[in-house]
Amino acid sequence: MRDPPGCPVPAAGYDHIVLGHGSGGRLAADLLRRVFLPAFDGATLARLEDQATLPIAAGRLAFTTDAFVVRPLFFPGGDIGKLAVHGTINDLAVGGAVPRWLSAAFILEEGLPIADLRRVVASMREACGEAGVELVAGDTKVVERGKGDRVFITTSGIGTVAADRQLSIAGARPGDRLIVSGTLGDHGIAILAARGDLALDTVLASDTQPLADLCHAMLEACPSIRCMRDPTRGGLSSALHELAAASGVSVRIEEAALPVRDEVRGACELLGFDPLYIACEGRLVVAVPPGDADRLLAVMRAHPRAAGAAIVGELTAGHPGRVVLRTRIGGDRIVALLAGEQLPRIC
Repeated sequence: MRDPPGCPVPAAGYDHIVLGHGSGGRLAADLLRRVFLPAFDGATLARLEDQATLPIAAGRLAFTTDAFVVRPLFFPGGDIGKLAVHGTINDLAVGGAVPRWLSAAFILEEGLPIADLRRVVASMREACGEAGVELVAGDTKVVERGKGDRVFITTSGIGTVAADRQLSIAGARPGDRLIVSGTLGDHGIAILAARGDLALDTVLASDTQPLADLCHAMLEACPSIRCMRDPTRGGLSSALHELAAASGVSVRIEEAALPVRDEVRGACELLGFDPLYIACEGRLVVAVPPGDADRLLAVMRAHPRAAGAAIVGELTAGHPGRVVLRTRIGGDRIVALLAGEQLPRIC
């Protein structure tokens, strides 16, 4: 049978994305066969159904969805592929879920080199393998040249939660201690530096990493944990504001206790940024009863993903939703909720 008129098929062996890759026809199937299926070779995806049918056991399901846009696509410590996997499974993990399955939708811009797409997909495969999750469904769409920014990725994730596990940002209480799992702002400043906007003496890498194994270790050692949150967009400030508002408490943190790398602090001072608002992609903040804080801190510091953990503050009664920073010089400063965007397109 001849191809329909007006639908020319590019020669085989193309090196860049063309509009035909979004047609749902021969080129779309070829892209799936050449790039995606070899990378994600699980039995569920290989069936090529319009849905993934998944086995579940007793308990509950956790579900999350997210979208990822970052420039540049590849940066020290990671890339948009790792970011898409880590960001989704971490949202599940901080809720006490065991991440199990992912779906991914790719918006590809005409002209994207196939080699770059392969690199992103390989990175996602590696991240899924490290985290023990399976990508079971996906989709691709193509937009015209100049109508996108090379690659956008939207992911959804499903995890399983034990029936007796109850974590909620509404569950924090006055007196609870706040612990962060490592240095703040690494991801945001690493992205800024990768764009060539900063000249740093050392290469600062993104902190993007999966947190499910860390969360599991923390919950096994300290079931009294009230809640966990990953401080992504809006940084630690937004995570603390969400917690304070939901739990009806006030947050008090100590500037001197905040773990911030010299490179991040220096970049923020140079550009007028605040590390509290800079995104992380492999950190969490946890609220825990005061009697368990030191034990949990020791467990976290013994884990390779949280060696730099630190107790940074506590929750207090009164002024629900307020976040206060005790400065190094002894004064108090209200930490306002971020009103705009400090760094564009970082996650």
